[in-house]
Amino acid sequence: MVIVVMVSIPQENAQDLAKALLSERVCACVNIIKGVDSFFWWKGKIDHSQEAILLIKTKDILYPKLKTFIQNNHPYEVPEIISFRIDQINKEYQDWLMNEANSQTYM
Repeated sequence: MVIVVMVSIPQENAQDLAKALLSERVCACVNIIKGVDSFFWWKGKIDHSQEAILLIKTKDILYPKLKTFIQNNHPYEVPEIISFRIDQINKEYQDWLMNEANSQTYM
């Protein structure tokens, strides 16, 4: 099954993490959406950060490895890692993604 994993990250770290995830072959594609103003509760007060959102396309079977990699390489103490299952997708894109998101092939 195909999933999209959403991760917020400081803009200055977005490209490095995206490239690292691709190098690890735990995903097929990462989109970076820059200029996200995030407001959130942190340690008892409202905080604000200028972030980027990573939209990471992968297979559900790779999620545990992808999540661990993000946790080990993300600058936040508590990174946002949220996955969404994709129930409809064009077959050509799905075939490409399933082939490219395959950490076993390149190890």
